[in-house]
Amino acid sequence: MKSVRVDDFQPRHFKWEVADRVATITLNRPERKNPLTFDSYGELCETFRALRYAHEINAVVLTGAGGNFCSGGDVHEIIGPMTRASTVEVLEFARLTGDVIKAMLACPQVVIAAVDGVCAGAGALLSLASDFRFATQRSKTSYLFARVGLAGCDMGACAMLPRLIGQGRAAELLYTGRAMTGDEGERWGFFNQLCEPEALLAHAQARASEFAHGPHFAHSMTKKMLQQEWNMSIDQAIEAEAQAQTICMRTEDFARAYRAFVAKEKPQFQGN
Repeated sequence: MKSVRVDDFQPRHFKWEVADRVATITLNRPERKNPLTFDSYGELCETFRALRYAHEINAVVLTGAGGNFCSGGDVHEIIGPMTRASTVEVLEFARLTGDVIKAMLACPQVVIAAVDGVCAGAGALLSLASDFRFATQRSKTSYLFARVGLAGCDMGACAMLPRLIGQGRAAELLYTGRAMTGDEGERWGFFNQLCEPEALLAHAQARASEFAHGPHFAHSMTKKMLQQEWNMSIDQAIEAEAQAQTICMRTEDFARAYRAFVAKEKPQFQGN
């Protein structure tokens, strides 16, 4: 089976750290509130695709440097060139941005977004595609496409956001482009929890470590089923979950958990 080692990851367009089976990706252009470029889109896509085969990494934290998460696509490096590009070139770029989201959803690791300050445009989609979102009261999440003459249906927003916060609330954010505050995001179920700014990253990494040392194979199955069952009937979902749970019951982790329970010990999950 193909395997990717931690040392194989050498990103140039964001900061990459691995500790305790948790990878931390930090968008690292704080002077511009961490905007994305053509290169960083491509590198994020390649990284999340490769994580499928990175067996030393069991969870991922995605964050931004300097008190902001991500301000979206770089105005000068992306938005400007797109106004001069051909239709084919624009479509290629739009598909690349969507590929980042698909790669995040497809990677088996739990992905946690630690969101502080500005979280706009494509940055808001990166947080949306994460499995968990921790934020601060000062965070401002905006799907600001309408404010620059674009539709809100970008990178899967119209499919994913209503499922998370409801159709009416999603419509308000996508039509107006206004910022959702941290308090609103927590109240609406977008954010799992609010933290103090100075404690945000440590909290996200601690939660990621819990998942990394838990039944991470089973977590990957939960992630897959949460996505696949969007398009299933209840009957189909029940059958799919029966099959998924059968696979989990055939793992050594399941047997280890039983033996640990009998021995009154904490199970040591190994992902097999």
